[in-house]
Amino acid sequence: MKNQINDEELIRQYLPTNPTACFETLYNRYVNKVYNRCLSMTKDAEKAEDFTHDIFIRTFARLDRFQERSTFSTWLYSISFNYCLDQIKLSNRLNTTSLDDTLTSQYSDTDDYEPQEEQMRHLSKAMDILSQQDADLLRLKYQQGMNIQQIASHLNIKESAVKMRLKRSRDKVRQLYEAVAY
Repeated sequence: MKNQINDEELIRQYLPTNPTACFETLYNRYVNKVYNRCLSMTKDAEKAEDFTHDIFIRTFARLDRFQERSTFSTWLYSISFNYCLDQIKLSNRLNTTSLDDTLTSQYSDTDDYEPQEEQMRHLSKAMDILSQQDADLLRLKYQQGMNIQQIASHLNIKESAVKMRLKRSRDKVRQLYEAVAY
């Protein structure tokens, strides 16, 4: 029955009473279109898959804000396009060296050495600013000591997606660390 009604009606009828069914139906209707949009923009299958997942999480989190000023598909397309564009811009701006390398080289000179307590305070601030999803991923890896395979199983995603997300999360926290430290 959910497949027979249009998207807007589906959202009106099922979001308040059965949000999981609403999301699953919309996901099944549009996952391939969103993935293809992401793939056309990134030219990278792994990134496209990762972006598609992130877009649907964002879309579902904001579904109650959908005001039917346009069709759902147009709204979703807009979210997809803007998300991909933002991620592409962000990845072009960020440096790809590891966080450990950055911190080691940054604080290897004893004259400029920042006390470990101060580093931890800055890192804590950066983690607080980081999105919940990115912070949780980094905590799974570095606080709970989970390996890539364990994280992939825990989050029900591919190992390649875990690696990409970890890289992006480390890049983001490095950028935030530098912003709060200086």
